[in-house]
Amino acid sequence: MISDCPKISIVIPVLNEADVIESTLSNPEHINLEVIVVDGGSSDETLDIISQHQCKMIDAAAGRANQMNKGADAATGDILIFLHADSVLPAEFDSCLCTDFWSSEKSWGRFDVRLSGTHPLFRIIEGFMNNRSRLTGICTGDQAIFVKREAFAKIGGFAPIPLMEDIEISKSLKKISPPFCIKSRLVTSSRRWEKNGIIKTILLMWKLRLMHFVGVKSHVLAKHYSKTPAPS
Repeated sequence: MISDCPKISIVIPVLNEADVIESTLSNPEHINLEVIVVDGGSSDETLDIISQHQCKMIDAAAGRANQMNKGADAATGDILIFLHADSVLPAEFDSCLCTDFWSSEKSWGRFDVRLSGTHPLFRIIEGFMNNRSRLTGICTGDQAIFVKREAFAKIGGFAPIPLMEDIEISKSLKKISPPFCIKSRLVTSSRRWEKNGIIKTILLMWKLRLMHFVGVKSHVLAKHYSKTPAPS
């Protein structure tokens, strides 16, 4: 732990995440850290589980971008981390952020990712995700995007869209600086790939990215995405 670390705020948007949120909130305590969970209207045991942990809980209209913006508004940290409910940060995340990142000229970044599943294809997928974001400067929400508060305010936060908010904020932040890529790996759930099929999910995500690239409206993309069964 770093005693003079700038304050870190972890913002976690949730909606019916009772199956995974316990692991996400069970990270060891770190100095100068606050955790803000933003609920979009959960109807399962998510809120009961959250109440057993030392974190701030707020409500917001459902929608990941909206929930993360609301969490950022409530945060008091110098560094904001936007963490998915089914992801677990590496144990040394605070030292990575408080030393190398905070003292760098870069304004934002992300972690390398490891998918939780054991199928060999997951090693290929995660490797591609990590290398692609290094080459393109476009990061995904699965990689826990982090940003210095001043830069987040400068770009106006996440765009109010139902899908691809991570792509859009990457584009905006790239205009300020390239991303700071941390090799320490967070673990994110492979449940969507496992439930809907690995190849099928890969093809769907590339289809959505292509549609986004050519200008298809985000609400149309969200309809395509919502046709796949939600992981349980």
